Amino acid sequence: MSEQPPYLRIADELRQRIAEHVWEPGDRLPSRAQIGQECGVGENVVRRAQELLISQGVLEGRAGSGTYVAEPRERVRVVRSSAREQPSGSPFRQDMKALRLQSDWESRTDAKVPAPAEIATRLGIAEGEPCVRTTYEFLADGKPVQLSTSWEPYAVTGGTIVVLPEGGPHAGAGVVNRMAAIGVTVSHAVEQPEPRHATAEEASLLGIQKAALVTHIRRTYYSDDGRPVETADIVVPAAHCEIVYEIPINP
Repeated sequence: MSEQPPYLRIADELRQRIAEHVWEPGDRLPSRAQIGQECGVGENVVRRAQELLISQGVLEGRAGSGTYVAEPRERVRVVRSSAREQPSGSPFRQDMKALRLQSDWESRTDAKVPAPAEIATRLGIAEGEPCVRTTYEFLADGKPVQLSTSWEPYAVTGGTIVVLPEGGPHAGAGVVNRMAAIGVTVSHAVEQPEPRHATAEEASLLGIQKAALVTHIRRTYYSDDGRPVETADIVVPAAHCEIVYEIPINP
C-alpha cells in the first residue's frame, strides 16, 4: 500500500490540533515556515495542506494576514444531476427545498451582448455574435452560495417569449423548461468543474476572503441535434458548498 502523501499527513495533523483545541475558531495559525519546521516538511507541503483544509471549511485564508481556524459553518450540499431538471421550476430552488433552505436569487440580463472568444467557442458561434447574458447571485437562507453567468445565443431565443431568462411567462423555469417552451429539446449537459482562487469581485459577492478557493463549473446545455443552446460559468465557494454529482444508471 502506498504511503500517504506528505500534504495529507500535515492536513491530518492540523485537523487534529484543532480537534484537540490547541487552536480555537478565530485563532491565527503559526507561519508555514514554523509549521514546516515542526513537522519536518517544506513550506509548499504546508501550503497544500492548508489549501485542502480551506476548501473543506476547516481553515480560512485572510489576504495579507495569514491563515485562521474557521468559525463552524455547515456546508450546503449541492447535487448536480439530470434529476434537478423539474417541470415545476428552477433546479436551484429544487436543490434548496430538498435541504429545507429558503432559496432566492438576484439577476441582471443584458440582450445582444457580443460573444467573447471563449464563449463563442463553447456555443459554436462566431466571436462577436449577439448573445443574451444573465448574471446571477443565488442565496440560501439569505446567504450567497453561488454565482453564475449564463450566455444564450440570440439566434436561438431572439423574438420568442423566453428571450429573457428571468422575464415573461417562463421566468426562472431553468434552461431545459424554457427551451422546451419554444420547441427546443435539451438532451444533455456537459459540466467541467475545476478548483481555483476567487477573484476580488467574486470574493466580495460571496462574502468570502479574497483568493479563497472556489469550484468553477463550466456548463453547456445541448439540444437533441447537438447544438449548444446555453453555456454558463458557475462559481461556488469550496468552504461553504459541497458539490456532488449524481450519475443515473440505466438498466
